[in-house]
Amino acid sequence: MERYLPLLRQTALFAGVGSEQLPLMLNCLGAYRKSYRRGDYIFHQEERLSTLCIVLQGSVFLLRDDYAGNREIIAAFRPGQLFGEAFACLPQQPLHCDAIAQKPTELLFLEIRKVLTVCSSACEFHHRVIENLLYLLAEQNLRLNLKLEHLSHRTTREKLLSYLHEQSRGSRSFTIPFNRQQLADYLAVDRSAMCRELSRLQREGLINYHKNVFCLQDAEE
Repeated sequence: MERYLPLLRQTALFAGVGSEQLPLMLNCLGAYRKSYRRGDYIFHQEERLSTLCIVLQGSVFLLRDDYAGNREIIAAFRPGQLFGEAFACLPQQPLHCDAIAQKPTELLFLEIRKVLTVCSSACEFHHRVIENLLYLLAEQNLRLNLKLEHLSHRTTREKLLSYLHEQSRGSRSFTIPFNRQQLADYLAVDRSAMCRELSRLQREGLINYHKNVFCLQDAEE
């Protein structure tokens, strides 16, 4: 666990927790690690959660298949990011998606009951962690609203530009977490049509890209 402490100190959940206190906090919160191979299921749809997870290495996608078998990527999580917190806070609410490791992945699990309940020893930083969790839940709600904004556009071109501008966060060059099929699944569009539109946007001088590294030509320097 010690080698992951620098990463954990930078996560939003432990913002404001001192370096010396973090190992004590992890013990207080019932933290444990698990490793997964690429393609392993971490959680299944309809499962009920009692833990939240922090990605230590690798990546995790939340995926859902519709009635026709079409796959949608709901969200992607990289090292240092947290997922499962909303469902862990509502243990009576079953998952509406699967959580799958997209590459060899290691996760840190925290028991939600211990996160939300101040322990008998009254850890100095426990209240800070609870406040941070509330912030993360609000942030997750904003992320979902952003995705709805992308999907609300009528055309593949508009969805792509909406997503890429959001991912750029004002930077000229940036990396997205998806390959082409995954990006199509995330935006709920046809992959072939999306690739044609990407090529058209590049020919028009609006974007440049190589694999999953993009550059918006009209982004501010």
